[in-house]
Amino acid sequence: MGYRVAVFGAYGHTGRFVMAELREQGFAALPVGRDPRQLAAFGLGYRVASVDDPASLDVAFTGVDAVINCAGPFASTAAGVIEAALRAGIPYVDVAAEIEANLDTFTHFTERARTAGVAVVPAMAFFGGLGDLLATTAMGDWTSADEAHVAYGLSSWHPTAGTVAAGVVSRERRAGRRVRYTGGRLEYHSGGEPPRVDWDFPAPLGRRTVLSEFTMADVVTIPRHLAIPEVRTYMTIDATTDLAAAAAPVAVDGLGRSAQTFTVDVIVRRGDARRRVVASGRDIYAVSAPLAVEAVRRVLDGRTRTSGVASAGEMFDAPDFLRALSPAIRVEPVSDKCGVDTTFAGG
Repeated sequence: MGYRVAVFGAYGHTGRFVMAELREQGFAALPVGRDPRQLAAFGLGYRVASVDDPASLDVAFTGVDAVINCAGPFASTAAGVIEAALRAGIPYVDVAAEIEANLDTFTHFTERARTAGVAVVPAMAFFGGLGDLLATTAMGDWTSADEAHVAYGLSSWHPTAGTVAAGVVSRERRAGRRVRYTGGRLEYHSGGEPPRVDWDFPAPLGRRTVLSEFTMADVVTIPRHLAIPEVRTYMTIDATTDLAAAAAPVAVDGLGRSAQTFTVDVIVRRGDARRRVVASGRDIYAVSAPLAVEAVRRVLDGRTRTSGVASAGEMFDAPDFLRALSPAIRVEPVSDKCGVDTTFAGG
């Protein structure tokens, strides 16, 4: 293939999965980060760089075809790495799950990236990217919908250190408030605990209790290009309990994956009609790697639908992209019947 892809934050938990996926897919992977000792452990050529030193990023990205940013919190790293990518004229992809960091990318770089002719794809990961691809696929020929619901059925959620750090940054930026996407805009608000409802996931997961306002990056990516004024995300209670305990993921196979499994159940509604698409797989951090690497492949091959900053569903042919992820992620349309009241009244 011949493409050389820099991975900023290569020795982090997700970064290691991305490095392995790039090499498996025939790319030349270039680890980039601050710690030469950890970079050297890959047994490859590497480059030392930091967002605090823009010149070091310029050197790191010399002779590189694209960069994948895996170094969170992205509120601290995304802007600096995007700036360097624009200077180098190379595509940028990240795996940011932080709502505010993704908003910053769209707000500050949309026009500049379009003018420079550089593709910038934020949130190209399990949270943000996958939900957007599924919602776009579910929409099909609809040009608008009334609501979109993304329910995350995680068997467990043992967060990485990066996830924990990003959560702290996000909570500080929100001053402890909750966030939701309603009436066509993001709304920050104070209040008690998010309400709980029961959600009927497809078998084998079945009916589970979920938090009905556990807001993830999908509220940024989906409405960026889909005319849907109400977007809500849900998370299984078991997963939120694990997240609060903050125990790190434990590898159970030679690939470094945990035993965690997931189901992502996406429903879009227009009037009385509903469309539903479901994805399932294993280890939310591990599957972020094929998502990010497939995005880089398509950008470099010219298989894109727009330019500048765009979310996954806007940048790529969503159904075709999802097909390319098999068998890492299994996707299927299901009956539009669901076991939860998916109106926004009272929520």
